[in-house]
Amino acid sequence: MARLLEKYRSEIVPKMKEQFKYSNVHAVPRLEKITVSMGVGKAVENAKRMEAAAKEIASITGQKPLVSRAKKSISGFHLRQGVSIGCKVTLRGRRMYEFFDRLISLVIPRIRDFRGFPAKAFDGRGNYSLGLTEQIVFPEISIDDVEFVQGMNIAITIKSSSDEESLALLEHFGFPFRR
Repeated sequence: MARLLEKYRSEIVPKMKEQFKYSNVHAVPRLEKITVSMGVGKAVENAKRMEAAAKEIASITGQKPLVSRAKKSISGFHLRQGVSIGCKVTLRGRRMYEFFDRLISLVIPRIRDFRGFPAKAFDGRGNYSLGLTEQIVFPEISIDDVEFVQGMNIAITIKSSSDEESLALLEHFGFPFRR
C-alpha cells in the first residue's frame, strides 16, 4: 500500500473528522485524481518536442500519456486541425498516491527559490492546480538526456465541498503552502 494512503487512513481521517465535525468517514475529503499535463505548442514547428514530452511524462508518472490534438485550425498560431499540441495523464488509486508522495517529498524540495505554493489556487470547488516551469525537477528525468526544457501543469482533484476543507487536507498531507 502507498505510504500516503496509509497516512490518510490512519492519521488524516481522524484529524479531519475532529476538525470539521464529520459524522461519517465517507464525508471526509479525499484525493480523487491527479492530472499531469504538458502543453507543447512548439510541437507545430518541431515534432520531436511532442515525442520528447510524451516520453518524459510517461517516465515521470509511470503511465502512457494521452496525446491531445488541435480541434480547429488557427492561422495566427500556425496551427492545423489534428496536429498534436499536448499530452496528459490521469492518475488514480495507488499510482496517484505514489506520485503525490514523490511530488511532496522529492520534487518540491528540488525547486529553486521555492517559498511555497499560493493557497489561492483553488477553483472554488476544492480542486487545486499548480504549474512547474521545468520537468527536470523530477528525479526520473536525467538532465543530460533533456533536449527541450518544458513546463507542466498538475491538477489535484479532491472530493470535497469547499476550498477550506481541501486546504486542510493538503496541509495534513504535508503540501507546502505560502504563509
